[in-house]
Amino acid sequence: MKEQKETPTSIKGLDMDSVKHSAVTPHKSKLVRTLSKILRVKSMTGVAEVDGLKNFKVDINLNHEEEDEELKKKVVTEALLSKVFASISTIKASYAQLQHAESPYDRDGIQDADKLIISELKTLAELKQCWFKKQFNFDPSPEVAIVAAELKELKSNIITHKIVGKKLESKSLLKDSEIMFLKEKLEEANKQNKLIERRLNQSGSLSSLDNLHISGLSPTHFISALHHTVKSIRSFVKLLVYEMRSAGWDIDASVNAIIKENVVYRKEDHKCFAIESFVCREMFDSFNLPYFDNRNDFLPDKNKTQFFFGRFNELKSVNAKEFLALKPKSPFAIFCWVKYLRLVHSKMEASFFGDMKQRNVGDFPDDNNLFTSFAEMAKRVWLLHCLAFSFEPQAEIFQIGKGCRFSDVYMESVVNDDEVAQADELEQQVAFTVVPGFKIGKTVLQCQVYLSQLLHPQAQVKRKM
Repeated sequence: MKEQKETPTSIKGLDMDSVKHSAVTPHKSKLVRTLSKILRVKSMTGVAEVDGLKNFKVDINLNHEEEDEELKKKVVTEALLSKVFASISTIKASYAQLQHAESPYDRDGIQDADKLIISELKTLAELKQCWFKKQFNFDPSPEVAIVAAELKELKSNIITHKIVGKKLESKSLLKDSEIMFLKEKLEEANKQNKLIERRLNQSGSLSSLDNLHISGLSPTHFISALHHTVKSIRSFVKLLVYEMRSAGWDIDASVNAIIKENVVYRKEDHKCFAIESFVCREMFDSFNLPYFDNRNDFLPDKNKTQFFFGRFNELKSVNAKEFLALKPKSPFAIFCWVKYLRLVHSKMEASFFGDMKQRNVGDFPDDNNLFTSFAEMAKRVWLLHCLAFSFEPQAEIFQIGKGCRFSDVYMESVVNDDEVAQADELEQQVAFTVVPGFKIGKTVLQCQVYLSQLLHPQAQVKRKM
């Protein structure tokens, strides 16, 4: 019985042990392995980790200290530079004050500005020494110093801008006064121009011909008209030469192109006579023809003198430009444009005025002094032409060819008689005709010539134009 009981007990005990062993051992071994790992890790690394943390903390502290020192040095340097710029701005403002106090003179202002400049220069010298000696601990609070320096610089800049503003305001007032002065001069010049234009329009002594009748016409009237026509031509020539010089034209080259022969001029100014000769030659060209050309339109067979005398009276008292604007297709207008195109080259006109509007038929410039002078000259030549055809027989025009010997019957010198007398009259010959001569019946109006020594003088007969 006992054996039967013990057997199962032992078997049961064996079974329980085996069960407990199989069930408990894995958990125990896992726990042991875990603990052993922990102990091993601690035994191997526990002290080292603690030391590493300590060293890391020390390194961090050292880095922080170095960064703080670098930042502090940077702030101090920035403070020093801010003070330098503030002092420079103050010196600039003080110098501006010094200049401003000189005119009008302000003794106290000059002294204050001078003291401030000296003080700031001393400050700059001190800052320079601190920089070279690396003494950056001169300011206990660099952040505050930076703000104070920036504020100082801002105030100095404001002072400088105010002074500059006062100077600009003063200059503006000065410019305004200059503008007013120039406006007054312009108004005065305009008045003078209008006065001159009015005198030109009045045609001088042509007013003596206002009550003239064809029955009382005499060579004296023609001489008077010719005299003022020549004056008008010379006024135009002076203005033309002025415009040429202003535009940079070569006067010598122009004269050589007009007078192709080599002419010895007594004076440099005498070259203007060559230009006057060219103007007269163009303006009086075809003077012997009724319309300055071969047209016979509207030319009456009878009472021809009365016809031209009527045209003379029509234009005599009228403003030339007003007449051109009123009758742009009249014979006088056509005469003006033909002569203008021959006198003033397109390149010359472009260099004078920047455009060529004056060349357009019917476009009459109001503010062009050269064209105004030309129109008045053209009017007087036209009136002289009408007056020439009012005679019966009509007045004839002539000029002297180059190389002819001087004759006081048909010629007069455009140069002063004293200057002519100084030269050997036997050697003086006609270089060119300046103003043509006229013949009215038996009356001869001398042509004006320029006398000079020609390289190859060749006498030429008198000829009509």
